[in-house]
Amino acid sequence: MNKKSIAKLVSLAFTICILIIVSLSNNSNIKEYALLEDDTIEVQQLDNTIVQEKTVSVSSIGYKNVFSPELGKSFTGFKEKLGFKESQNDYFRVNTLGYLGKYQFGRSTLELIGINDTKHFLNTPELQEKAFIANAERNKWVLRRDIKRFVGKSINGIEVTESGILAAAHLAGPGGVKKYLRSYGSNGFEDAYGTSIKNYMKRFQGYDTSRIIANKKAKVLINV
Repeated sequence: MNKKSIAKLVSLAFTICILIIVSLSNNSNIKEYALLEDDTIEVQQLDNTIVQEKTVSVSSIGYKNVFSPELGKSFTGFKEKLGFKESQNDYFRVNTLGYLGKYQFGRSTLELIGINDTKHFLNTPELQEKAFIANAERNKWVLRRDIKRFVGKSINGIEVTESGILAAAHLAGPGGVKKYLRSYGSNGFEDAYGTSIKNYMKRFQGYDTSRIIANKKAKVLINV
């Protein structure tokens, strides 16, 4: 074998090694976790009976997901856009104030819906999705009269919708949203990062949240 052939082989081997290293590097930047397609969520209703809700998820999701406008105004579009706004859909994020996961839950809110083990919560994407549903159901029950009264009206130049109310309740709590609506926007709220109820009412208006059933006693049923 002449020197020219040897040089070509060495160059080819070097190129292959670089491609392998780049591929491994890219894979190491992605955390994957398995979620069931059409996952079933059990929800406790007001009469303490258990019903099953369907939630669509993908079988393998990257560490960070990019919200897709192709989801439109569906419920999946609603929760994925909210998750992206809160954490860029990062299930494992803890912010500077200690809020947890994809939807940035506070510990006190998690306790209200039956979750006390925050470490398990942070490391279990499926549980975070169940928590989002339960919290939205509880907020819808607390705000049920305000939803009936204010949906369709305009406050601070923004049309009030049910999805806007529920998103704002996720940000500021249902009590904060009540004050905002009943004061016709004069009693506002901003979180530590400057995000306001008005901002969420506008950003998340017009989504289909009909699948959220108002439930005073909404809890997450944790599989042991």
